[in-house]
Amino acid sequence: MAYHKPEPVLKWAGGKRQLLDTIEKHLPDMVKEGNFTYIEPFIGGGAVFFYLLSNYSISKSVIIDSNQDLILLYKTIKSNVGGLIEILKKIQEGYYPLEEPDRKEYFYEKRKSFNAELKTIDYEQESDDWLTHSANLIFLNRTCFNGLYRVNQKGEFNVPFGRYNNPKICNEKNLISVSKALSNTKILSRDFEKALDYIEGNTFLYFDPPYRPLSTSSSFTAYAKSGFNDDEQVRLAKFYWKLNGYLNVKLMLSNSDPKNADENDDFFDNLYEGFNILRVAASRRINSKQSGRGLISELLVLNYETKDQ
Repeated sequence: MAYHKPEPVLKWAGGKRQLLDTIEKHLPDMVKEGNFTYIEPFIGGGAVFFYLLSNYSISKSVIIDSNQDLILLYKTIKSNVGGLIEILKKIQEGYYPLEEPDRKEYFYEKRKSFNAELKTIDYEQESDDWLTHSANLIFLNRTCFNGLYRVNQKGEFNVPFGRYNNPKICNEKNLISVSKALSNTKILSRDFEKALDYIEGNTFLYFDPPYRPLSTSSSFTAYAKSGFNDDEQVRLAKFYWKLNGYLNVKLMLSNSDPKNADENDDFFDNLYEGFNILRVAASRRINSKQSGRGLISELLVLNYETKDQ
């Protein structure tokens, strides 16, 4: 099988694929020189992580997220990608022949099963339940409305059915590539502050937290039932400042730019005053209306200077 560069397994709100060229321009020299520790405390879809793994020499990598189901998926892909592919193939073969009403019924049955599994699954002890739960997550992500991951206050997945012709439920080549990419990666379901325990030598940390919403209709922060509000953004900024005191640690953080909605909103400018704050162009939907789509600016916060500013 020809080499296939690993790509995100899930569609993820706020995913960084379309910002990779910009992020590449602002990477620290440490990354380009290679042999560094890479830590990503909000792994999400992992676009930046997989890009760096494919293009640079990383000596040690650690991915962290508070979303237990997401981390379970990565652990499953790492440990038993063959079993996962087998289940996904069966799901895909069963789903494709169905007409839309039956597809819709199938989707809601899978969603019901996925949410029921939340109450019984052991996230620490690997079992066959991991395969079923991870396969259901991929299926739901590929067939739900807009490919969102959103939960309610009970922590249950609640995105409705999406209408797609034949979504790729089982991407075998990519799953195998991702499994190989994860083979030497530490995978943790923890709070972002756990990253501190894994700093070693030259270390680059990329933070991509749930974005601060620009409006009441543009919030993508419901990845976990606890949410990620302004108090959490402040806690993250304090942690960022703490890490800045460590020798040979380079930091990059992305977030929404509040000035898209209110030019007087200095929330992040105040939190990260003294760091290198860049405003970069990104294509995002900032509200539910078609008119709210287009190029807006996002923030990149660095604790170093780059040539391409």
